Amino acid sequence: MSGEYGSPADGQYGAWAPGPRDALVTGMGFCLPGAGDEPVRRAEEVWATAATGTSHVERDGFHHGTVRGAREAFAELLPEMPARYLRSYADVHLYGLISLAEACADAGLDHRAGELRGADVLTARAGVDSNYDSYRAWHDADPATISPADAKSLFVRLLVAGTSSDVGPVQAALLGSTGANYTVSCGCASSSVLLGIARMMIASGQSDLVVVTGVDRFDTERVLHGHRLREVVEREGVTVRHNDDPPAAPRHDRPMRPYDAAGDCMNYGDGSVTLILESRAHASARGARAHGAILGQATTRGGLNSAVAIDTGGTGLAEAARRALGGHTSLEQIPYVNGGGEGDALFTRIESNAVRALWGEKSEQVLVSSQEACFGHSGAPLGNLGTALTLMMMREGEVCPTANCTTPSPVCTFDPVPGTKTRALDFDRALSFNYQVGGVNSALLLGGGDVC
Repeated sequence: MSGEYGSPADGQYGAWAPGPRDALVTGMGFCLPGAGDEPVRRAEEVWATAATGTSHVERDGFHHGTVRGAREAFAELLPEMPARYLRSYADVHLYGLISLAEACADAGLDHRAGELRGADVLTARAGVDSNYDSYRAWHDADPATISPADAKSLFVRLLVAGTSSDVGPVQAALLGSTGANYTVSCGCASSSVLLGIARMMIASGQSDLVVVTGVDRFDTERVLHGHRLREVVEREGVTVRHNDDPPAAPRHDRPMRPYDAAGDCMNYGDGSVTLILESRAHASARGARAHGAILGQATTRGGLNSAVAIDTGGTGLAEAARRALGGHTSLEQIPYVNGGGEGDALFTRIESNAVRALWGEKSEQVLVSSQEACFGHSGAPLGNLGTALTLMMMREGEVCPTANCTTPSPVCTFDPVPGTKTRALDFDRALSFNYQVGGVNSALLLGGGDVC
């Protein structure tokens, strides 16, 4: 067991103490939408964006977090990669490899020297985007005009997408990994669930070094097609309901506004975030510095009878938070939650109910902010991104605002930190929430300061 925990059975929580099997975050890497034609790749760039509530989602009136310049960044970071590989990889492969290379550099680990050969490589995915893109590219190709080289590249890309060579195996091959390598897909909670699994692998002694990547890409044509279908349904007066309220549709014509009174939609965003986790013993042996630690994680389901139903009461999310705290942390020690708000009023209600269930009358004092509107609702990377940002906030002693929130929704039972400035806060414990349609909830307990 990691650390020394007391029992909360009598209401007393034991003091947390560092242990050799603690799961420390030693590396962060990103490939996210930027303001220009280059992706946001490093922690300082992510912080500069989130600390000012800046959104990189909109361009020319189209609200979608698009990663530009990925191939150029890939060529810069991995110049030794054969050109035929670059031609065969879909965008989602490039995103995952870029964030991985940046995380290795941030952790001070040289993958070219084999320093991650023993690493386990865990990948979170929420969609089948690379498969779809490859099939569509092959289908749309004109046999009369396509060159032999392009035909070969498309064929290889189709094989890559249609077999097990998704992002995870490609990352493992780059590292020369001899450890475990698998992919989990459970929507927006995917990477936070994997962080919990990585923590357990380290705590049990199964691993000393785990790479966790969340990566997704959303095809805008499919998203727009779904939006048009919804408009037709609404125009024709057909009633579509999930429980009492349907979730808001993703839109491209206006910005997402988490926790805001005017919030009525979300915008998708592409990208990848990689975190490197090490046991304290392994990190100490090589003199690595830590950003913080994963102290607990829990996943629950809402017990709903439909895969697309919604637990509006927030009971499953609140239970996940209680389980993640373990026997060593009380809610009184948690002044901040990195939320999962993405602009939908229904999800604001879920989170508000969960926070009220946890903190009761003190919930208005709890700071809850979301940075999804900075880069768009990216699916699988969200758990990793929330973890990285929360650890940065602990280090800086500042809480980032909720991007695009100016007038808090009256539904909020917490302080959503509106505006474009950080809020000063000295803290070393926080929760991070991810939840989704279908009733899947994840809560992470994060530590900074005293754990480093």
